[in-house]
Amino acid sequence: MAWADLRAFLAHLERHGDLRHVRVPVDPVLEVTEIVTRVVRDRGPALLFDRPAGADMPLAINVFGTERRMAAALGASSLDEIGDRIAAMLRPELPVGLTGLREALGKVAALRTVPPRMVRTAPCQHVVLKGSDVDLFRLPGVHAWPDDGGAFLNLGLTHTKHPETGQRNLGMYRLQRHDARTVGMHWQIHKDSNAHHAVAERRGEKLPVAIAFGCDPAVTYAASAPLPAEIDEYLFAGFLRGERVEMVDCLTVPLRVPANAQIVLEGWLEPGQRRPEGPFGDHTGFYTPVEPFPALRVDAMTMQRDPVFQTIVVGRPPQEDGPLGKATERIFLPLIRMMIPEIVDYDLPVEGVFHNCAIVSIDKRYPKHAQKVMHAVWGAGLLSLSKLVVVVDADCDVHDYSEVAWRAFGNVDYAHDLLTTIGPVDHLDHASYEQFFGGKIGVDATRKLPAEGYRREGGWPAEAVMDQATRELVARRWKEYGL
Repeated sequence: MAWADLRAFLAHLERHGDLRHVRVPVDPVLEVTEIVTRVVRDRGPALLFDRPAGADMPLAINVFGTERRMAAALGASSLDEIGDRIAAMLRPELPVGLTGLREALGKVAALRTVPPRMVRTAPCQHVVLKGSDVDLFRLPGVHAWPDDGGAFLNLGLTHTKHPETGQRNLGMYRLQRHDARTVGMHWQIHKDSNAHHAVAERRGEKLPVAIAFGCDPAVTYAASAPLPAEIDEYLFAGFLRGERVEMVDCLTVPLRVPANAQIVLEGWLEPGQRRPEGPFGDHTGFYTPVEPFPALRVDAMTMQRDPVFQTIVVGRPPQEDGPLGKATERIFLPLIRMMIPEIVDYDLPVEGVFHNCAIVSIDKRYPKHAQKVMHAVWGAGLLSLSKLVVVVDADCDVHDYSEVAWRAFGNVDYAHDLLTTIGPVDHLDHASYEQFFGGKIGVDATRKLPAEGYRREGGWPAEAVMDQATRELVARRWKEYGL
């Protein structure tokens, strides 16, 4: 099902006992983070801080803090269910018979729900503040960690468009509140909005920007999804929701935003202007240093009546961004398989903050097949930022880290089964000796073939497993053993 807006999803969570109100005043400086971190680690509920100190609106957080809640946010019973929908859309089989034709027509009908729908008036513009009336301190921005450079307005959905082609981009970047009317734009080197800004600066032009907070969950997730530049995030959000996203023209910039957003900031980036941004305790668990980034002067701030501000705390895993990353892992598996067909499954461990490690299982068919897959992973979109790729056989459950470790520790001859290279790494990676690129390693933990140089007598050994008859016998008699 599609959620009309953020409030509708919060109401659903509250009805099902998965949202708690914090009714006493709480300080967004550090105190919110400590509360949220404890709740996340206990797999606890979403939180609504009714009285954040210094702000005049409630603060919603940990809304996506479990995989179950993340799936519900996208209207699914599980994250794999959405991946299955994408896989069904991608199947190229010709329809056979009436049933096949009906299924094919159903796919076409599903696509009709995708394009966004324009509206003339919108809840997000019920309250309009312009110029000196704009006050970003009304928003309960969170100062999450002691050495952060200030409060950050995280989970804002940043809208830009290419100055030459007009192609829209929706991204999610951290936003430092510099003062009552200025936010820092931390868009990293690999991001599309950064590319839009670079083109505008080359042309000596201002870049229009709109930032929406508290959108419906599918739109918020779409902003974080690693879509190719040519795929519009609002088309993807419409597919996820099964309904078209309603959008409205901004008041002061030539952009469109979700009509049901809680709060929208509008402004222009002047070419060539930068301000120091950071430090910030990021999802790696370490502080990123102060760097110069563009700063947006906010000309208009629009909002719903009695809005709710939604944000997120990031830091050393686990945090709320973990389920967001897991959603991407499961939803995009069919697309990864299209690019690398031999992949059976993959896992991006939360502890690897989704770019430090990728565990991949493959249907191995020929010598050095694992190394071929490593190179393919390092050439596949944002998976190219992976620093460690572990390849295992198809019968290994990539989500069972104990089994993966058993294979990776026991199936590897480190003189033959490692592949090292140098390539791009995430902007936030602190371990690389140079920013933006560093060393990578691939581990071939598959069974080795004679053609790969494994020529020991008898070939690769069989695993020691119990026979099926004995397993069934013990299962039948289990109660007799009194264990």
